[in-house]
Amino acid sequence: MSADLIFVLCSNAILPGWLLLVFAPKWKWTTGLITSFLIPCMLGLVYIGLFISQANVMPQGGGFGSPQELAISFSNPYLLTAGWIHYLAFDLFVGTWEVTDAQKQGINHWLVVPCLFFTLMLGPAGFALYLLLRFVITKQFFLQPA
Repeated sequence: MSADLIFVLCSNAILPGWLLLVFAPKWKWTTGLITSFLIPCMLGLVYIGLFISQANVMPQGGGFGSPQELAISFSNPYLLTAGWIHYLAFDLFVGTWEVTDAQKQGINHWLVVPCLFFTLMLGPAGFALYLLLRFVITKQFFLQPA
């Protein structure tokens, strides 16, 4: 299967999860199975498969020790796709955490929706936005009691 096809399939696989987080956050299957387990787990398996399939194809000079080594590694389209899947899986997992945490904290869901958008599009920026929203509403700096 081509890296392009894997990229498109995985990119599309996350969309139902994000739509459920936005429009059906309290449905038991949304955070209980689909977005916290099923989709990230499926992406994780594809990720593992890509790395195993490319174990002997690492470009000369590639690695994870510097931006230059990473750029060389990502010249392999399968490793670049694996990197993209890493973002897809973790951003969805973080979005799921934001929704469940907001429910526990009593934060209005529609205030969380912009955070979800930014988590989908810009990962850490959306997470930071959620943490700021959470602090403003709950006045709690720590995620867990100190």
